[in-house]
Amino acid sequence: MALQVTEWAGLPLNRPLVMGILNVTPDSFSDGGRHENAREAIAAGLRMLAEGADILDIGGESTRPGAAPVTPTEEQARILPVVRALARAGAVISIDTRNAATMGAALAAGARIVNDVSALRHDPAAASLVAAASCPVVLMHMRGNPADMNDHATYQDVAAQVTAELAAARDAALAAGIKPGQICLDPGLGFAKIGAQNIAVLRATARLAGLGHPLLIALSRKRFLGEISGEARAARRDPESLAAAIYAVSQGAHILRVHDVAGTVNALRVWRRLTERDDG
Repeated sequence: MALQVTEWAGLPLNRPLVMGILNVTPDSFSDGGRHENAREAIAAGLRMLAEGADILDIGGESTRPGAAPVTPTEEQARILPVVRALARAGAVISIDTRNAATMGAALAAGARIVNDVSALRHDPAAASLVAAASCPVVLMHMRGNPADMNDHATYQDVAAQVTAELAAARDAALAAGIKPGQICLDPGLGFAKIGAQNIAVLRATARLAGLGHPLLIALSRKRFLGEISGEARAARRDPESLAAAIYAVSQGAHILRVHDVAGTVNALRVWRRLTERDDG
């Protein structure tokens, strides 16, 4: 199926979009604690905007493997001051949460997009809230929950099964009243996928894009890239992340969720120039 929309969340899809990661948490896998203070998080978000981020993805709960859950009350205390400030600055904000109460509070504070790692399955109220708000939503593939997801990383054909399960999550969202043009899909690299399973899913980017919705790829600094390169430190995996990101967009990805906004924007600028038709 060809892509059914030419824009998403008010942004044109005639070029890859860059979504900057802004974790307001003490325990995220790569940058936990760096932006735990609201003032620091706001400053980091403004830097990402200046570097060319199209979207800021703000989260108050770590979903790394084995992460402990956070109550919606604590999650909102972390993220709402940041959402309000960056919305006032004109940012297109995505709220990275599994909790319907946090989704509603963040949308009221100025967020425009819901990004749910559980594809609206964690909280029974989430799908109806998103449908009523008529807001763009990212549905991510994951089995289980962050605490036990790697126990579910058993597949016969990982690319085929992830595609089918992501399509089923899309269909459930449509059945809940969410409009097709509001849906973006994310195959969930690193979520209930280990080692080479992630490579197989990434190689299926064109197949996933064929589901007919914008496709978000979030591979920034992930462990499987370090397993390829030998870099054990997540914060030093930006070169690996850029290489994989360019591969993803060359295969049809529409949005890249990244830590290194400036590097990604520049890499995409060069990639686009090299792939343009040059009539001169």
